[in-house]
Amino acid sequence: MTTARPLWQAYLAFLMPMMLSNVLQALFGTINGIYLGQMIGVDALAAASIFFPMMFFFISFIIGLGAGSSVLIGQAWGARAVGKAKAIAGTTLALTLLGGCVIAIGGGVFARDLMMALATPPNILDAATDYARIMMITMPATFTFLLATAMMRGVGDTVTPLWALAISTLIGLVVTPALIRGWFGLPQFGVASAAIASAISAVVTLLWLGVHMRRMNHPLAPDAALLRAMRLDRELLGKVLRIGVPTAVQMVVMSLAEIVLLGIVNRFGSDATAAYGAVNQVLSYVQFPAISIAITASIFAAQAIGAGQTGRIGAIVRTGIWLNLLLTGGLVALGYLLSRIIIGLFITNPEVLDLAQTLLFIVLWSTVPFGMAGVFSATMRASGTVLVPTLLSILAIVAVEVPVAMVLSHRIGVEGVWIAYPAAFCTMMVLQMAFYLMVWRKREIKRLI
Repeated sequence: MTTARPLWQAYLAFLMPMMLSNVLQALFGTINGIYLGQMIGVDALAAASIFFPMMFFFISFIIGLGAGSSVLIGQAWGARAVGKAKAIAGTTLALTLLGGCVIAIGGGVFARDLMMALATPPNILDAATDYARIMMITMPATFTFLLATAMMRGVGDTVTPLWALAISTLIGLVVTPALIRGWFGLPQFGVASAAIASAISAVVTLLWLGVHMRRMNHPLAPDAALLRAMRLDRELLGKVLRIGVPTAVQMVVMSLAEIVLLGIVNRFGSDATAAYGAVNQVLSYVQFPAISIAITASIFAAQAIGAGQTGRIGAIVRTGIWLNLLLTGGLVALGYLLSRIIIGLFITNPEVLDLAQTLLFIVLWSTVPFGMAGVFSATMRASGTVLVPTLLSILAIVAVEVPVAMVLSHRIGVEGVWIAYPAAFCTMMVLQMAFYLMVWRKREIKRLI
């Protein structure tokens, strides 16, 4: 983290490539959603949407490991301990590959059982199963890529992941429609085309990323030193898991809650499921500034702690809050203005489009308090304080989001599910801010490595 320019400029220089990376990553899913919805139909979009919360569930662990490793790598980078940063990367990567292989094997065998457990509508069960099976079998490649981008942020690199995701998205632009239509003599795979394209993109992008990082002499390049570090070092792994496990548990609770909510939505039929998928696509874009700002706050705080500059943390938090108001708030306003046009990219059925727009109006504004909660919790995570912020987030999900969704869905219909999100996000913001102001910032902050 540089101190030679205003903090807001350093924020933007770091988070803009990351935001573009997030956009490209979601764009791949969005393009696939558009292809499925427009080239096959609304049932195809619904079949792919069924796997969304399960995908979130699986990558929750990688997000947790990425959070833990990026904080430790950030502190090591701030302290100029490059060897330690690579050792942390190798240990985390070893655990990630092990977990990815377990999910790949389990997914190949139990994909249909999983889709049935999610109360998948019978008319889309076969298509949803094919999509889910392919996505789970390719989890090792997906996990590795997600972890690599998180770890690169720890050393201040958000540009390399941007190039990698640009390549991945470009591949998806071509491969998905080619497999849907059977271009160039290829077989037609229907809904599974999107999953196959995702697998191809992940493998090709990982190969490019390894070669590129070696050529640029990246501090985390896959070289002999990283290979030697790819072992389950108990001491380093314990430090990563100390931060990563609570973060992963929070993500798992969020994904389980999402599965419960999806089960409620599915009971309203495949049209409601399709609307759910479309709204989630839009929300993912609007949340990018909030998520990126929170990650930036975490990395900047970790590097400041590693460099012994803890006095800068207050400014880091304040800058994150203001940027969230400006960037996330601006995108929310744009989303309301262009809501029907955006939803129309995914859905052509007028009734389903009306439903999706109504649901989007209910939930869109709540991404701003969601982003503010993220800044507070991410900053505290940079010092290793994870347990209490995690418990506060889980409390908002378990005690607010799920009960509100269950009660209101019975009283007012599917719209009640979406009211639960703003209720949970606002609760989360208040709890995280209170703990930060009243407890955390009064503590002594020490380096973890």
